[in-house]
Amino acid sequence: MKEEKFIERRIVTGLIISTEYLQSIRKIWNSKLLGSRTAKMIANWCIEFYDEYNTAPGQEIESIFLKKSKGISKEEGLDIEDILESLSDEYEHQDKFNVLYLRDQTIQYFDERNLRAFLDDISNDLDEGNIIDAKRSAYAYTPSIDVEDKDIDLSNPDTLGSIDKAFSITSQPVVKYPRQLGQFINDQLVRGAFVAFMASEKRGKTWQLMDVAMRAASQGANVAFFQAGDMTQEQQLRRMCIYLAKKSDRERYSGKMFEPVRDCMYNQLDNCDRKERECDFGPFEGKEEDYIRREVTQADLVEAVKENPDYKTCHNCSKYWERPWGAAWLKEIDTGNPLTVQEAKKKVEKFFVKNKRRFKLSSHPNKTLKISDIDMTLDLWERRDNFVADLIAIDYLDICEAEVAGDFRHQENDKWMRARGLSQKRHALVITGTQADAGSYKKDRLSLENFSEDKRKYAHVTAMFGLNQDKKGREKGIGIMAINEIVVREDAFLSSNEVHVLQNLRRGQPCLSSYW
Repeated sequence: MKEEKFIERRIVTGLIISTEYLQSIRKIWNSKLLGSRTAKMIANWCIEFYDEYNTAPGQEIESIFLKKSKGISKEEGLDIEDILESLSDEYEHQDKFNVLYLRDQTIQYFDERNLRAFLDDISNDLDEGNIIDAKRSAYAYTPSIDVEDKDIDLSNPDTLGSIDKAFSITSQPVVKYPRQLGQFINDQLVRGAFVAFMASEKRGKTWQLMDVAMRAASQGANVAFFQAGDMTQEQQLRRMCIYLAKKSDRERYSGKMFEPVRDCMYNQLDNCDRKERECDFGPFEGKEEDYIRREVTQADLVEAVKENPDYKTCHNCSKYWERPWGAAWLKEIDTGNPLTVQEAKKKVEKFFVKNKRRFKLSSHPNKTLKISDIDMTLDLWERRDNFVADLIAIDYLDICEAEVAGDFRHQENDKWMRARGLSQKRHALVITGTQADAGSYKKDRLSLENFSEDKRKYAHVTAMFGLNQDKKGREKGIGIMAINEIVVREDAFLSSNEVHVLQNLRRGQPCLSSYW
C-alpha cells in the first residue's frame, strides 16, 4: 500500500506540472488503474485540462480544486491540499523533471495493476468453483499498455511525435557550462548519456566530477554522488566546503596568491590594433605565439605581472570567443584566513539548505561498491525521499567492485556495461572518472591508446574526455588544464580537439574560466 501511494503521488505530480509527461502517457492513460480515489480525482482533472488546453495545469490546479471542492469529502480535501502544498519545489525545477523515467514507471505500474486485476478475477472465479469462467478470464487477458511505447512503427504518422521527443531529450543538457567549455562539452551532458573523464593519477578527476555535480545542483538538478573509495566521506565533504567557500582550510594555501585569468595572446604580444582592446601595450612584445601558448611558465608570468602593474587583460572582441587566441595571465588574490568549520557550515547551509538543492552523497570503502548497489540505493532514495536523480556521479568506476567472476578485463567491461545500463534505465546523466595507463605520464595529451585494463570502456561511454597537463609541469604550475576528446559518440572527434580550463585547486576551483 505504501509503494502504491508513493508511485501514484509521483504520477499525479507529473500530470500537474509536466506537459511533456501528459503527452507521453495520454494514449495509454487509464485512471481506473489508479488505486487511490484522490489520485484518480486529481488525475482526471489534469487529463480534462490537457485535452482542452493542450498543456499541463501547473498552478491552475489550485483554481480547479476550488471549483471542484463542493463534491469532495473533508478527508479527500486534506489529501489534495497536502499534495498541492508539496509541489512548490517541483514548479521551480520543472525543467529538470525526469519525464522519461516517470513514463517508464507509469507503464510498469499500470501493467502490474492490470495483471493484479485479472488475477483477482480468476481467483474469485476459482474460489466460487467457476472453472470455465476462470479459463475465459485467463484467455481474455490483454496488456493494459500497447507495445508502441517500446516498439514504434515508422510508417505510422503518429510516430512523428517521437521525433520531437528524440531531438528534445538529446539536446537539453542536465548541466551547462559557460563560454568555450560549454561549447566543447555541453552537448554530451544530457539525459541518458554516460560520460567519463580519463586522467593520470592525481590529475584532478575527483575535482572535475565534483565541479560537474555542484554546477548541476546549482542549476536545479537532483544529484547523486557515489564515492567509491577514492576518498572518505569526510574528505569529500571537506573538498565540497572548500569548493563552496573558495578558500582552503590550510594555512599554506591561504592568504595572498597568484591565480590564472583569461587573456588574449595578441594582447600580451602587443599585436592587436582593435579599438575595443583593453590595453595599449604588451608585456611580451617581440615574443612568438608559440612562446605564449607552450613555453611561458608561472615564474615568467609572475615576473611580468610585477613589472607591468598597469597591464590589463582583454577578451573584448567577438572573434576571441571563436578562435584559439586564448592565453593565461595571473592576478594576485587574497583569500584571507583559512576556512573555519563555522564558515564551512554556513556555506553548506546557504548553498544546499536555504536554496533547497538536492544533493545526496554516498561513500563506500574501496572495492566494495557495485553498480547494483547504486541502483538499489537510488530505488531507496526514490521511495523514501521522493528523490529521482538527474545526474549520477561515480568517483570512480575503476575502483568499484565487479559483479561477475573471471578474467579481470571481463570484470572491467561488465562494470562499464552496467554503468551504461544505469544511464539508460534511469534516463539520467551518469559521469565517472577512469585511470589512464602508465604511458600517459610521458605524454602531454591523452589519446585512444591510453586506456587502462580494457579498451571496451570506449564502447560503452557516450563520450570520454581527457584531463591533460604537460609532462614538464608548466601548465600545472600556471593552473591550466587542457580537456580533449578521446571518444564522442555523436560527433566527429579528434584527440587534438581541446579546450583550456583555468583552475586554482588551492582554493578548490577546478574551473575558473576557459578559452580555445
